[in-house]
Amino acid sequence: MNKSPTVLVASDDAFELATLSAALRLHAINVVAEAHTEGIAQNLYKFLSPEVVLVDLQFAGEQALDLVNKFRKVNPVLGVVLMTACPDLRLLGLVEKQIPLGSQVILKKSVSDLSVVSYAISNSLVAIKEKKKMSWIDSHGSLHENAFRSILTDFTDIQIETYRLLAKGLSNSEIAKTRFVSEKSVEQIVARIAQHLQVVPDRAQNLRVVLTAEYFKWIGSPRH
Repeated sequence: MNKSPTVLVASDDAFELATLSAALRLHAINVVAEAHTEGIAQNLYKFLSPEVVLVDLQFAGEQALDLVNKFRKVNPVLGVVLMTACPDLRLLGLVEKQIPLGSQVILKKSVSDLSVVSYAISNSLVAIKEKKKMSWIDSHGSLHENAFRSILTDFTDIQIETYRLLAKGLSNSEIAKTRFVSEKSVEQIVARIAQHLQVVPDRAQNLRVVLTAEYFKWIGSPRH
């Protein structure tokens, strides 16, 4: 029987951190530590030198990738497993080349299937040694590129970026200035976004508010 690699779990959601770590240990995965802040994660990594880190992609105010890159400078063959609620990283302002080599990305809804997490942990060590690109892992351990296809897949990069700016609270005028396009163009893009998401204009509801709420649902974060 192969020995499970040592794993550091990091999430600033206390409930998620505690339940996931406990479940992984019961699944014979060698979780050596858990961290709920960036500082604790860095200290634990320094003293324990885990072979794999399992990190929420939005950990520490979306500083997860910076943290992982720091860890990789210490150990270039560190296995990396990233958890996210968002099936399209563009909504988080990320592109594939920003994700560390060999990273295994799993949707949080798949985390309840511990065999998926176990597979991702072991595969992360193989992937970094072979210098493979990031891979999505679905609930069947599949690496198929269409495994995470969603309604977001049909969005263009321009639509995604406009949607992100809208969700940040920018007006159409501000988005137009930021993207160097006309305000009319922004209005048309917002209308297409609403159409894609099947959000029907309603006088009783502010379209931007509804779209923003949908955005936060997609990225898995409550709006504060």
